Amino acid sequence: MTDEPGGFEDVRESVDGHPMWNLLGYARPYWPRITLGVLAAIVTRFARLVPPIIVATAIDRVVLGSGEPGLLTQAGLVPGGELAGEAARLALLQRLVVIAALAYLVRSVTRFGSRYLLQSSAQKIQRDLRNDTYDHLQHLSMDFFATHQTGGMLSILNSDINRLEQFLNTEFRQLIRVVATVGGIAIVLWYYAPTLAVIALAPVPIIGVASAGFLTWIEPRYKSIRETVARLNTRLENNIGGVAVVKAFDRYAFERDRVADQSDQYHDEKVAALRIRRGFFAGLRLLTGVVFVLVLFVGGRAIITTPPGQTALISTGAFAAFFLYLRRLYSPMRRIGRSANKYQLAKSSAERVFGLLGREPTVTEPDDPHVPDGIDGRVTFEDVSFGYDDRESVIEELSLDVPAGATVGLAGATGAGKSTLVKLVPRLHDVDEGAVRVDGRDVREYDLQALREEIAVVEQNPYLFSGTVAENIAYGDGDALAAERRGETDQRERVVAAANAAAAHEFVSALPEGYDTQIGERGIKLSGGQRQRIAIARALLNDPAIIVFDEATSDVDTETEEQIKASIDRLIEDRTAFVIAHRLSTIRDADRVVVMDDGEIVESGTHEDLLAASGEYATLWRAQADERAATDLAESD
Repeated sequence: MTDEPGGFEDVRESVDGHPMWNLLGYARPYWPRITLGVLAAIVTRFARLVPPIIVATAIDRVVLGSGEPGLLTQAGLVPGGELAGEAARLALLQRLVVIAALAYLVRSVTRFGSRYLLQSSAQKIQRDLRNDTYDHLQHLSMDFFATHQTGGMLSILNSDINRLEQFLNTEFRQLIRVVATVGGIAIVLWYYAPTLAVIALAPVPIIGVASAGFLTWIEPRYKSIRETVARLNTRLENNIGGVAVVKAFDRYAFERDRVADQSDQYHDEKVAALRIRRGFFAGLRLLTGVVFVLVLFVGGRAIITTPPGQTALISTGAFAAFFLYLRRLYSPMRRIGRSANKYQLAKSSAERVFGLLGREPTVTEPDDPHVPDGIDGRVTFEDVSFGYDDRESVIEELSLDVPAGATVGLAGATGAGKSTLVKLVPRLHDVDEGAVRVDGRDVREYDLQALREEIAVVEQNPYLFSGTVAENIAYGDGDALAAERRGETDQRERVVAAANAAAAHEFVSALPEGYDTQIGERGIKLSGGQRQRIAIARALLNDPAIIVFDEATSDVDTETEEQIKASIDRLIEDRTAFVIAHRLSTIRDADRVVVMDDGEIVESGTHEDLLAASGEYATLWRAQADERAATDLAESD
């Protein structure tokens, strides 16, 4: 199936080495506890082999009074020879009871130890893997987020990593179970009756080969299922996130059909895989049933037809133990097919996780990045060209020199390239041609963190985190944020000062719990204008050398706009500021107004110069002036 735009099929190509070996690499720091867990699991399996041996000994020697030696006699745990009288049989029975009790005690202790050590190790690996994946994802460049869906990223961070933890937690223990159980039972069965052991163990290689073939055959189906789940998660995330739009346009049926289509696809693929899996398991059960019948016939016939006084192919007690072992032998062997399914699912998830970890950011630092003591704020664009992916250039050979401390207003129609231009300054994207310089140095030479700490951006639709007002404002400064998260208020004065500067203090104080009010996911409890003022306060708290306001006053009324504008004018007096504005009144006092169209600068100058030039800016200004006049007239009526 062709991967839909924004999917994650492409990340598989970034896996370095085998994904499951990479997963085991995360287990390396915990090898001492894993080794102890494996040893405890092996002891547990061997302890489980003891009760059938005790049953065989009890039947042969306690019940039937046979003097034939057995495994326990060979191990020196019970005496050999004929048992003379009832007292000797009771003494042997008591010894067998003690051995059984010790076996169950050992099994209980080692089972607890193995499960605790292995499961806790799986949790630690899951924690490390999720932390590393999230950290790596955060450091990927913006072009990755522009071309990959949020639902797919969440699926990797949650579903895929959880699946890997479950695989380590269950299937790794199953591997130990198979090796220890099959190996131990094979030794015991061979001791009791080599001929019957050959019959009983014959399916083992057959099941192994069949499982390998099944795993290869089912692999592409589970890859498709994982991609379908990612697309379904993305659809659900988009629909839930856009629920207001769905309601506003009454598109319930349309979205229900889209979700239903992808749900049906997931259902069909899952049912097809289920049919294959159940058929495979049914075949394994049929094979083990045939072996059970053969052992019953061959062993039973040998006991019945052996003349008195001669040694039978197998003793009565050992024959009973054989069937106890057969059940334990084929249970883990049948589990191999299920483990093959789990392995394939885990491998598919590992490919996505380690493919994501193998994806390198396109915006990288040099080997010896420049870390300035401070930034003055001069920004220079030198013959800059830029385009997203392989699309047509958004910026075309643009040059602009902005002195430190200057305020530049950017105007122009939607799609002119204004927002894209300012995103090049903090290196959210890198230019295709030319250079962007800060204080005369190419931004590609800077340490990314040092560069971005000196640049604050307030977007048209700012993102606020679920939490309190104070936490969202404090997000602009690490010390203030840490203090808020610890419940301390020693940085609160700075938070309040930033809110005052952004004309936000008055409405924040009026909230039910003031600065400690929870604002909900994405700040849903606040209006658009309130969210923008919180975002402005957040940016100002960082005390940056360069500030970008991208339509930062687009969702506020005229009175609030004037309040914010007055605060901005004071705060950007000694900073370099880029102000992108749809309302030209916001940028009329800028040191320089730049008008863009189709990725190029078509006009540049002061507000008065551009009005006098009677160009595009003057046309836009007059149109907005007429609109404001009409609005004022309507309100006066």
